[in-house]
Amino acid sequence: MSRKKHKKNRIDNRRIIGGVLIGVWILAFSIAVFYLLSSGKSGGGDAADTESVSQEDNVTAKEQGTENPEAEQEEKEDPQSEENRTAAEEGAKTEITQILISQNAAETDKVTLGIDVSKFQGTIDWKAVGDAGIEFAIIRVGYRTQSSGEIREDTNARYNMQEATANGIQIGAYFFSTAVTKEEAVEEALWTANYISQYAVTYPVAYNCEGFENPENRQYELTVSERTDCAAAFLKEIYEQGYTPMFYASKSELEYGTKWETSRLENQFKIWVSQYPDLPYPQTAASSYSGAHAMWQYTNNGSIAGISRPVDVNVAYFGYEDSADARNQVAPETAEADVEALMNFKEVDETVTAKETVNLRDIPSQGTDSTVLKQLNNQETARRTGISDSGWSRLIIDGERYYAVSNYLTADLSYTPPVKEADDGLKTKFQKVSENVTPKIEINLRMLPSVTNPDAVVAATVKAGEVFLRTGINTDYGWSRVEYNGQTLYCVSSYLTTVE
Repeated sequence: MSRKKHKKNRIDNRRIIGGVLIGVWILAFSIAVFYLLSSGKSGGGDAADTESVSQEDNVTAKEQGTENPEAEQEEKEDPQSEENRTAAEEGAKTEITQILISQNAAETDKVTLGIDVSKFQGTIDWKAVGDAGIEFAIIRVGYRTQSSGEIREDTNARYNMQEATANGIQIGAYFFSTAVTKEEAVEEALWTANYISQYAVTYPVAYNCEGFENPENRQYELTVSERTDCAAAFLKEIYEQGYTPMFYASKSELEYGTKWETSRLENQFKIWVSQYPDLPYPQTAASSYSGAHAMWQYTNNGSIAGISRPVDVNVAYFGYEDSADARNQVAPETAEADVEALMNFKEVDETVTAKETVNLRDIPSQGTDSTVLKQLNNQETARRTGISDSGWSRLIIDGERYYAVSNYLTADLSYTPPVKEADDGLKTKFQKVSENVTPKIEINLRMLPSVTNPDAVVAATVKAGEVFLRTGINTDYGWSRVEYNGQTLYCVSSYLTTVE
């Protein structure tokens, strides 16, 4: 074979090998792109690319108790309830373009630390939160139910806005949306703007939309474009109402435009991204999300003084020199905390009494945070308006609201407590009886139910056939308590027999 032919063969072989390698590279690249596009998940934050993803724990275990259809329906309709949260990883534990921006307060580039809260954090001690160094709070003010489409307020929103502001914490707000049209989204924005108008809302007003991949969610069949249209409609209307709009979503939803038309949103609005690294801020200096974002929710598992439940913690890459003025200058009414926020109460209407005596408290808790206001005694009545599946009753007496442990109450108004025997100081306890007995054989009656105690002296000896009264039996140790010649004495039960 000639040298020229050898050379030609080597060139052909190289071309074949090169073509195979290029084909393998293209196949590997395609698989990698497919994996990246399909690996996002809805709800919650995202771990850094090299970090492991753990399943989100429930904030609290579901209350145990009797079935409560009304409460279960309320829980089902709140798209942000524990029941409707999609599986997501838990954040690390920690102690604490032309963008549309409102001109209500001068924005700075100061990095600020804040939290976002809803009724699911319970009653918050906002002074303690402020003392812990929290500078802002984004407060859920309402939500649209996930199936019926009703707009409802967060029952602790007014209290949270009031108390956060009173303790020097600047506030923003968010609405949890299930809008299926732009018109519904505008309706949500107008409702939100009206709801917050009496408060000094300085930080942005955010649009939060999660759980849309749940078949029971009314947004389930919306396309990415339709869902983005709703978000944009809400945010534009919020801007028109004088507030800075902001869009919230997880890193996986924002990346590659898999769940939202991200480029369309980030070119108009502040972006608030959730992504939870193994080490929280500031150990992890920044989110691994590479897109534009103004706020980073770096954990959903924060521990903050004044809040009994885990809380979302955020870093904002902006701040404000002063707080904004309320849009509505009419002062809001004083708001009270919703003490039932973390409990499901079934509504009832019935009259009850105490089985004996029960403490009536200001909140449904026996902890140090509750106060005993008065007591309810047997035969005294109260109107019961609610029963929780965690064992509490809501009572109304003379127009005032109280809480009592349900087990200490009864709707049987004729109920009388059993008569308690006087404590005789004995460790051996007797079941009360009243029956005539006689010895099977001659027996000793002692001063105490014992044969070893030196004080258990024999007080009398009784022969078979002599009848006397037995008043108590202890089956654990086999003793009887009897009345004999005006004395309370004790003998072994197996030596006695009843007399008709």
